[in-house]
Amino acid sequence: MTDEATGEATGEARRDEIEQAWRDLVDTARRTAAEGLVVGTSGNVSVRVGELVLVTPSGVPYERLTARDTVAVDLDGRQVLGDLEPTSELPLHLAVHRETGARAVVHTHAVHATAVSTLVPELPPIHYMTAALGGPVRVAPYALYGTQELARNMLHALRDRTACLLQNHGTVTYGDTLPQAYDRTAQLEWMCSVWLTASSVPGRTPSLLTPAQLAAASTCLATYGQPTP
Repeated sequence: MTDEATGEATGEARRDEIEQAWRDLVDTARRTAAEGLVVGTSGNVSVRVGELVLVTPSGVPYERLTARDTVAVDLDGRQVLGDLEPTSELPLHLAVHRETGARAVVHTHAVHATAVSTLVPELPPIHYMTAALGGPVRVAPYALYGTQELARNMLHALRDRTACLLQNHGTVTYGDTLPQAYDRTAQLEWMCSVWLTASSVPGRTPSLLTPAQLAAASTCLATYGQPTP
């Protein structure tokens, strides 16, 4: 195969990878809306393909997105694909992609998680799935959406974690894949719902897990599921 043919094959493979990543991103964004984690055009999703970060565009209903609406930026935030404006939370997504091993990031305005973010500095360890997120989920101090200040606060809250709450705002999770990042979002919202429900019972205080119990759960979760062939 000639160098030219090799280059064309490589370029075609990359185009196919980007097209599939965009389809997966749109499916994930639509899922956040369908499952009540966002309202309207709030929240956003990103996925990394090589040195590109594909992101949902700003203010466009997810059901209207097509392959022609693909939006991608480089790690410095320069737009390299698409005509639509990237999400206003681009600084947040880029901070996660640059500073962690994330391949996918999901940001939502989930109701129970947002409520918890207004009450406590971290979600109390109400369930062993806390361990799956790296430990008790911290709340990043409030900052205006779309700002570098918010991105910095988020990174501090994400230290040694794969999820955090944004005070009076919502959630951020990341993972190796979009399904993993989404699953972490759903688990976080569920745990927030459990804690709010338990803590609302008059005269009762929820029991919480100890660091030792979380460590034991973390060890078990490391081998959870089907073995890799």
